[in-house]
Amino acid sequence: MGRPDGPRDPIAGPDTPQPPFPLKLRGPVIKGFGRGSKELGIPTANIPLSGLSIGGNDSLDSGIYYGWCTLNHSTIATQTSASSVPSATSDTSIPTQSSNHAVADLDYSSASPTSNTVYPTVLSIGYNPYYKNEKRSIEIHILHNFDQDFYGAELSLMILGFIRPEYDYVSKEALVEDIREDIRVAQRSLAREKYEMWKEDEWLRGGEAGNVRWDQAGQKDGVAVSQMMN
Repeated sequence: MGRPDGPRDPIAGPDTPQPPFPLKLRGPVIKGFGRGSKELGIPTANIPLSGLSIGGNDSLDSGIYYGWCTLNHSTIATQTSASSVPSATSDTSIPTQSSNHAVADLDYSSASPTSNTVYPTVLSIGYNPYYKNEKRSIEIHILHNFDQDFYGAELSLMILGFIRPEYDYVSKEALVEDIREDIRVAQRSLAREKYEMWKEDEWLRGGEAGNVRWDQAGQKDGVAVSQMMN
């Protein structure tokens, strides 16, 4: 499906997250296709896709989503080598250093991260029609300027909303510009009070259950939890 003409909505989703959100995923950061950084200048963290099926979310629509995430820095590979970095593909070469040149002008924090840092994030779940992927993948762009890569780190992710479906593009430049707008939409959407409150959920600090409930956000009890484990 090609991108429709016309302006984008500046904010995605209602003022309070609605079911099936939040969706909670966890997994190690693995080596992906290597395109986000090298070709697009928008680095992504990849986590295994298998977790979507654990919580009954394997039928989740492909598209662009937004939410919060944390990184367990104690699990980062001590050295970046072919054997130390699990890969989503058959490519076992050593990953190259990431580059964020396509988003360097956007409003990202560069503060040194701590174990309690919660990052805003925008992510793609799907096949990326521009690249004609044959396998579905989860590619997460964290809205932060990192000094180094973090392969092997355990990433805890909370998805709070849907931005748009996947589109095909006439050029790489058109794809990059739409991703840049996805980032702006995610930033504005997460700035709302009922989305900010989910930053305090224990899931983002390694917990198994959140201490923020749907009824506190004006919704029904219960959350959908998908946990990624090897």
